[in-house]
Amino acid sequence: MKKILFATTALVATAGVASAEIAITGSAEIGILGGDGLSAIAGAYGNNTQFHTDIDVNFSMSGTADNGLTFGASVDLDENGAFSNTTQGGETYFIASGPFKLSMGDTDGAFDAALTEIGIGGSIDDAHTTHAGYNGNSGLDGTYDGQIATASYSASGFTGYLSVEIDDTGTGDAVYGLGFKYAANMAGLDLSVGLGYQTTDTNGGAAGGDIDIWGISLATTFSNGLQAILNYSDRDAAGVSTTYTGIGLGYSMNALTIGVNYGEFDTAGATTNGYGLAVNYDLGGGLVAQFGYGAEDLAGPGGTSDQWSMGLAMSF
Repeated sequence: MKKILFATTALVATAGVASAEIAITGSAEIGILGGDGLSAIAGAYGNNTQFHTDIDVNFSMSGTADNGLTFGASVDLDENGAFSNTTQGGETYFIASGPFKLSMGDTDGAFDAALTEIGIGGSIDDAHTTHAGYNGNSGLDGTYDGQIATASYSASGFTGYLSVEIDDTGTGDAVYGLGFKYAANMAGLDLSVGLGYQTTDTNGGAAGGDIDIWGISLATTFSNGLQAILNYSDRDAAGVSTTYTGIGLGYSMNALTIGVNYGEFDTAGATTNGYGLAVNYDLGGGLVAQFGYGAEDLAGPGGTSDQWSMGLAMSF
């Protein structure tokens, strides 16, 4: 059935424009999960053990103009609000020429694009990365409707990013972002350094709406399968500063991957932290056995919570 689907897709793609391509990819998950505690991560399961299923289909389209300009779009059918012009929901678009690229839609802003997340490995419901000590490096992305325009330039291991997210209501200032990433191999060591900054005023110049964030990440991969990632960021909202420090460690050997991460937020001396664990075994052919665990310690009445999951992740 899948071969017939791809053959039909290719035929439709080539019938209109010879240089156009359409690809269909997908993923699915089955397993079991649970949690314990009072916070949001455990509350999502009602503190009860239950089955988990999920499926995702992605359509990607690309083409090349007569002058060599490349262009494309993709849509994730697992996202809500797809094809919406007001609330972003899984569709992205791009135009590229040589080292220059412009992406719009459900894409990363400059801060997120430049920094590397500390999560290593996977779990069927992201149990290892949804604890309160995890920072996905989203920065100020999603401050408004999530429609982002990001321009990038890449050359010799260096990539620079500029991004904008606009308030469609006209109330707040746009979110402006600037980011830089450099990746290189030094004596067998893969090294990636990222630096990002974003700023906005959600009150459009009125007092109390200023938000700024800057962050840095360092990621290394050793020849023996070890991996280490460090994150640090400082967010200032209306004069209140929140710092974040996170670390991720991983090890891969043959089909086995193990990843652990820990992160901590500090706001005026009040801390929130959490840690996660992922264990993956690649069964081949796009099938991976996954176990995930996450736990957190909240500042305030939320107390401690944890969540876990185990199952199979499929990619097509």
